[in-house]
Amino acid sequence: MTIAIFDGVKVLDLTTYLAGPYASALLGDLGADIIKIEPPGGDMMRHYPSTLPGESRAFLGVNRNKRSIVINLKDPDGLALFQRMAAGADVVVQNFRPGVAEGLSIDYPRLRKLNPRLVYCSLTGFGNSGPMQGFPGFDQVVQSMSGVAALQGLAEEEPKIVWGSIVDYFSASMLAFGISSALYRRERTGEGQTVDTSLLRSALTLQAGRLVWAEGEPRDIERDMRLGRVSGIHPTKQGHIYIQAQTPPFWKALCALLELPELATDPRFDDMRKRKAQEPTLLPLIRGALARRTAIEWESILGGQVPCALVRPVEDMFDHPQVIEQQMMATLEHPAVGRYTAVTAPILIGDQGSATPDRPAPVLGEHTSEILSEFGLAADEIARLGAVGAVK
Repeated sequence: MTIAIFDGVKVLDLTTYLAGPYASALLGDLGADIIKIEPPGGDMMRHYPSTLPGESRAFLGVNRNKRSIVINLKDPDGLALFQRMAAGADVVVQNFRPGVAEGLSIDYPRLRKLNPRLVYCSLTGFGNSGPMQGFPGFDQVVQSMSGVAALQGLAEEEPKIVWGSIVDYFSASMLAFGISSALYRRERTGEGQTVDTSLLRSALTLQAGRLVWAEGEPRDIERDMRLGRVSGIHPTKQGHIYIQAQTPPFWKALCALLELPELATDPRFDDMRKRKAQEPTLLPLIRGALARRTAIEWESILGGQVPCALVRPVEDMFDHPQVIEQQMMATLEHPAVGRYTAVTAPILIGDQGSATPDRPAPVLGEHTSEILSEFGLAADEIARLGAVGAVK
């Protein structure tokens, strides 16, 4: 559901792949008018492998609440058209490598002359300066560089990627947060400004609890934030369950519900560090108790008293009762795919009575004529631009 927080805010979205597009989708959830400007071949994510016929699942997931227009920025007419649109927009967001926007004549200094109130946002792999500024950056590349992969595979002594593009999605949140902050500042000052973030900056921000190095400490001290194997995923009679019982109340509740009350009063296990040190003794006892019931039975027994969750496949989220109650999914109609269900707005603000249904991800160039008409172009001019390949 879209909420009219940013009603009237016009965003020109030049981004591709995941992080940039999802950032603008988050703004679209809050009512901003997101105009997705694609090159003639479309956003690369449209071509990402998918079991959906003729469309990418990933593209649909990160491009809700947008309209699509195709503009060839390398064509003089296409460039002039984009500059005309930027003069009347509130936000431009792009994720080109450093130097590309300048080469296309759509960098901030040029566009600011046309629109001093413009908020201009740049998302890169590694930032707009430094020895890696021009390097191509992707989620898994940055995970490997920043320590995420090394720490994820620490127990197995083999680096492991966290699949699911966590750096991309967190970068999207940071970018949407930065744009929102810049728009708020503009309301106070009347002036636009730049917003600059990167996948690397987001990957480090994700690890703020690890990246603390006190003076005098060795460089390679323990930085793994895992709580030990007592808090973790355990096998049961059928299926797996995750349990976290670190605080004294949760530990005592777990011991009681597993019918192991003696563990709760044993001084060998009376704090987190001791329990971690005593894992060879504790784990067989805990797992022996868990083996008596299925994971779904344990979730029912422990839930509400001990933090836990049955380990489920992602598909179970479509009809999970908590997800349904919280209206975290929406059903949309797409011209090519038909009806599909997808995640809707991730936050709730105020009275939802004014919320409007989500718009599905657009077909390539679906709204070109509609958008150009809104920017004052006559039908014959739109037809001419299409004929010369400036738009599609």
